[in-house]
Amino acid sequence: MKVIIGSDHAGFQYKEILIDVMQQNGYEVIDKGTYNQQPTDYPDHAADVALALLNKEGERGILICGSSVGVSIAANKFKGIRAGVCHDTYSAHQSVEHDDVNILCLGERVVGIELAKDIVFSFLKAEFSNEERHVKRLEKIKAIEDNEL
Repeated sequence: MKVIIGSDHAGFQYKEILIDVMQQNGYEVIDKGTYNQQPTDYPDHAADVALALLNKEGERGILICGSSVGVSIAANKFKGIRAGVCHDTYSAHQSVEHDDVNILCLGERVVGIELAKDIVFSFLKAEFSNEERHVKRLEKIKAIEDNEL
């Protein structure tokens, strides 16, 4: 699986660690920056990851900032992106299984790195259930995106 990852300066350290751990576990990782700890604007990195995912450069995305809230807000502005803030393993896999989340948002200032690793793998290993009730809900989300509700 190809994973697209990005962070602002507040998520840079975790991004570097998570890239290494994912690669060690056989994932191909595309790093969309930032590439150092100089202050940057999180919407730029959220846009880079969201656009790469929409352009089919990878199957899943991960965004990291200090809290995860900012990158989630920015990424969710893109039609077809479902970015979820997950600071526990249950939310990480359930968000994919029920909501078809395609970008995981993590807060470096919120969770420890070992938990962050577990969250990432819970997210990456999960698959959308395709259950009728979940498909129906996704159709409603798409209608909202299209301003049809």
